[in-house]
Amino acid sequence: MIRRQLARAFWSLGPWKQVTQSVPTRPTVLIGAPHTSNWDFVLMLAIAWDLDIEVRWLGKKSLFHGWRGPVMRALGGIAVDREDPSRVVGEVVDSAHSGKVFGLVVTPDGTRGGHTHWKSGFYRIARETGMPVTLGYVDRTTMTSGLGPTLELTGDVAADMALIRSFYADKSGYRPERRVEPRLRDEGEIG
Repeated sequence: MIRRQLARAFWSLGPWKQVTQSVPTRPTVLIGAPHTSNWDFVLMLAIAWDLDIEVRWLGKKSLFHGWRGPVMRALGGIAVDREDPSRVVGEVVDSAHSGKVFGLVVTPDGTRGGHTHWKSGFYRIARETGMPVTLGYVDRTTMTSGLGPTLELTGDVAADMALIRSFYADKSGYRPERRVEPRLRDEGEIG
Protein backbone atom coordinates (compact mmCIF):
# COMPACT_ATOMS: atom_id res chain seq x y z
CA MET A 1 0.00 0.00 0.00
CA ILE A 2 2.76 2.45 0.94
CA ARG A 3 4.80 1.45 -2.11
CA ARG A 4 1.86 2.11 -4.41
CA GLN A 5 1.26 5.52 -2.83
CA LEU A 6 4.94 6.43 -3.22
CA ALA A 7 4.85 5.36 -6.87
CA ARG A 8 1.70 7.33 -7.59
CA ALA A 9 3.23 10.42 -5.96
CA PHE A 10 6.35 9.93 -8.12
CA TRP A 11 4.28 9.77 -11.33
CA SER A 12 2.02 12.69 -10.45
CA LEU A 13 4.72 15.06 -9.16
CA GLY A 14 7.59 14.25 -11.51
CA PRO A 15 8.18 15.03 -15.17
CA TRP A 16 7.90 11.36 -16.23
CA LYS A 17 4.65 9.66 -17.21
CA GLN A 18 3.92 5.97 -17.09
CA VAL A 19 2.44 4.44 -20.24
CA THR A 20 1.72 0.72 -19.98
CA GLN A 21 0.04 -1.46 -22.59
CA SER A 22 -0.78 -4.40 -20.31
CA VAL A 23 0.23 -5.88 -16.98
CA PRO A 24 1.64 -9.44 -17.08
CA THR A 25 -0.64 -12.06 -15.53
CA ARG A 26 2.01 -14.77 -15.20
CA PRO A 27 5.75 -14.86 -14.53
CA THR A 28 7.61 -12.92 -17.21
CA VAL A 29 11.12 -11.86 -18.15
CA LEU A 30 10.82 -8.09 -18.01
CA ILE A 31 13.34 -6.34 -20.23
CA GLY A 32 14.51 -2.96 -18.97
CA ALA A 33 15.84 -1.00 -21.94
CA PRO A 34 17.43 1.19 -23.02
CA HIS A 35 19.39 0.99 -19.75
CA THR A 36 21.47 4.17 -19.86
CA SER A 37 21.32 5.58 -16.32
CA ASN A 38 20.90 4.67 -12.66
CA TRP A 39 17.57 6.54 -12.86
CA ASP A 40 16.26 3.54 -14.80
CA PHE A 41 16.16 1.63 -11.49
CA VAL A 42 13.96 4.29 -9.88
CA LEU A 43 11.63 4.28 -12.89
CA MET A 44 11.43 0.46 -12.82
CA LEU A 45 10.50 0.45 -9.13
CA ALA A 46 7.88 3.16 -9.68
CA ILE A 47 6.31 1.12 -12.51
CA ALA A 48 6.32 -2.11 -10.49
CA TRP A 49 4.99 -0.53 -7.30
CA ASP A 50 2.25 1.39 -9.12
CA LEU A 51 1.09 -1.69 -11.05
CA ASP A 52 1.55 -3.97 -8.02
CA ILE A 53 4.00 -6.25 -9.83
CA GLU A 54 6.48 -8.19 -7.76
CA VAL A 55 9.83 -7.69 -9.43
CA ARG A 56 13.04 -9.61 -9.13
CA TRP A 57 16.16 -8.30 -10.81
CA LEU A 58 19.65 -9.57 -11.45
CA GLY A 59 22.62 -7.63 -10.15
CA LYS A 60 26.32 -8.25 -9.89
CA LYS A 61 27.36 -9.87 -6.62
CA SER A 62 29.35 -6.83 -5.50
CA LEU A 63 26.11 -4.80 -5.18
CA PHE A 64 25.06 -7.09 -2.32
CA HIS A 65 28.07 -6.64 -0.03
CA GLY A 66 27.74 -5.10 3.43
CA TRP A 67 24.76 -2.94 4.34
CA ARG A 68 23.54 -2.87 0.72
CA GLY A 69 22.78 -6.60 0.66
CA PRO A 70 19.58 -6.55 2.73
CA VAL A 71 18.36 -3.40 0.96
CA MET A 72 18.99 -4.84 -2.51
CA ARG A 73 17.29 -8.14 -1.64
CA ALA A 74 14.27 -6.28 -0.15
CA LEU A 75 13.95 -4.44 -3.47
CA GLY A 76 13.89 -7.77 -5.35
CA GLY A 77 17.59 -8.19 -6.11
CA ILE A 78 19.17 -11.53 -6.92
CA ALA A 79 22.96 -11.56 -6.65
CA VAL A 80 24.64 -13.02 -9.73
CA ASP A 81 27.91 -14.81 -9.17
CA ARG A 82 29.53 -14.78 -12.60
CA GLU A 83 31.51 -17.88 -11.57
CA ASP A 84 28.22 -19.87 -11.22
CA PRO A 85 25.50 -18.26 -13.36
CA SER A 86 23.52 -21.52 -13.68
CA ARG A 87 22.39 -21.14 -10.06
CA VAL A 88 20.38 -18.06 -11.03
CA VAL A 89 18.58 -19.85 -13.84
CA GLY A 90 17.66 -22.64 -11.41
CA GLU A 91 16.22 -20.13 -8.93
CA VAL A 92 14.19 -18.45 -11.67
CA VAL A 93 12.87 -21.78 -12.95
CA ASP A 94 11.78 -22.74 -9.41
CA SER A 95 10.06 -19.37 -8.92
CA ALA A 96 8.30 -19.58 -12.29
CA HIS A 97 6.96 -23.05 -11.50
CA SER A 98 5.74 -21.97 -8.04
CA GLY A 99 2.75 -20.20 -9.60
CA LYS A 100 3.66 -16.79 -8.19
CA VAL A 101 3.33 -13.89 -10.66
CA PHE A 102 6.49 -11.81 -10.88
CA GLY A 103 8.63 -9.97 -13.37
CA LEU A 104 12.29 -10.89 -13.64
CA VAL A 105 13.87 -7.61 -14.72
CA VAL A 106 16.86 -8.06 -17.02
CA THR A 107 18.81 -5.24 -18.65
CA PRO A 108 20.25 -7.00 -21.70
CA ASP A 109 22.20 -3.97 -22.89
CA GLY A 110 24.41 -4.41 -19.86
CA THR A 111 25.91 -1.74 -17.70
CA ARG A 112 24.80 1.59 -19.11
CA GLY A 113 27.39 2.00 -21.84
CA GLY A 114 30.45 0.55 -23.49
CA HIS A 115 28.60 -2.31 -25.19
CA THR A 116 27.92 -2.89 -28.86
CA HIS A 117 25.19 -5.53 -28.51
CA TRP A 118 22.69 -6.97 -26.05
CA LYS A 119 23.55 -9.92 -23.83
CA SER A 120 21.54 -13.04 -24.60
CA GLY A 121 20.77 -14.11 -21.02
CA PHE A 122 17.20 -12.79 -21.12
CA TYR A 123 16.51 -14.92 -24.19
CA ARG A 124 18.05 -18.05 -22.68
CA ILE A 125 16.16 -17.63 -19.40
CA ALA A 126 12.84 -17.05 -21.19
CA ARG A 127 13.28 -20.11 -23.42
CA GLU A 128 14.47 -22.36 -20.59
CA THR A 129 11.66 -21.35 -18.21
CA GLY A 130 8.90 -20.97 -20.80
CA MET A 131 8.33 -17.43 -19.55
CA PRO A 132 7.21 -14.73 -22.00
CA VAL A 133 9.17 -11.50 -22.42
CA THR A 134 7.60 -8.16 -21.48
CA LEU A 135 9.21 -5.12 -23.07
CA GLY A 136 9.78 -2.48 -20.41
CA TYR A 137 11.15 0.83 -21.57
CA VAL A 138 12.42 4.33 -20.84
CA ASP A 139 12.00 7.02 -23.50
CA ARG A 140 13.56 10.40 -22.80
CA THR A 141 12.14 12.01 -25.96
CA THR A 142 8.55 11.56 -24.73
CA MET A 143 9.40 11.46 -20.99
CA THR A 144 7.53 8.16 -20.73
CA SER A 145 8.37 4.85 -19.15
CA GLY A 146 6.32 1.72 -18.76
CA LEU A 147 5.55 -1.71 -20.11
CA GLY A 148 5.04 -2.47 -23.76
CA PRO A 149 3.81 -5.74 -25.23
CA THR A 150 4.45 -9.19 -23.82
CA LEU A 151 5.88 -11.60 -26.38
CA GLU A 152 6.07 -15.38 -26.48
CA LEU A 153 9.50 -16.18 -27.89
CA THR A 154 9.37 -18.60 -30.79
CA GLY A 155 12.94 -19.87 -30.80
CA ASP A 156 13.51 -18.12 -34.14
CA VAL A 157 16.02 -15.71 -32.64
CA ALA A 158 16.30 -13.46 -35.69
CA ALA A 159 12.51 -13.06 -35.98
CA ASP A 160 12.05 -12.53 -32.23
CA MET A 161 14.82 -9.93 -32.13
CA ALA A 162 13.34 -8.15 -35.16
CA LEU A 163 10.10 -7.66 -33.18
CA ILE A 164 12.06 -6.46 -30.15
CA ARG A 165 14.14 -4.06 -32.28
CA SER A 166 10.97 -2.67 -33.84
CA PHE A 167 9.51 -1.84 -30.42
CA TYR A 168 12.68 -0.16 -29.15
CA ALA A 169 13.49 1.65 -32.43
CA ASP A 170 12.11 4.99 -31.21
CA LYS A 171 13.11 4.65 -27.52
CA SER A 172 16.10 6.78 -26.54
CA GLY A 173 16.80 6.13 -22.86
CA TYR A 174 17.60 8.62 -20.12
CA ARG A 175 21.03 9.25 -21.68
CA PRO A 176 20.48 8.73 -25.41
CA GLU A 177 24.20 8.69 -26.22
CA ARG A 178 24.56 5.43 -24.24
CA ARG A 179 21.82 3.52 -26.07
CA VAL A 180 22.75 0.09 -27.44
CA GLU A 181 20.88 -1.25 -30.47
CA PRO A 182 18.80 -4.34 -29.52
CA ARG A 183 20.97 -6.87 -31.34
CA LEU A 184 22.52 -10.05 -30.00
CA ARG A 185 26.13 -10.84 -30.86
CA ASP A 186 25.10 -13.85 -32.90
CA GLU A 187 21.36 -14.05 -33.32
CA GLY A 188 21.54 -17.38 -35.13
CA GLU A 189 23.42 -19.32 -32.46
CA ILE A 190 21.30 -19.23 -29.27
CA GLY A 191 20.03 -22.58 -28.19
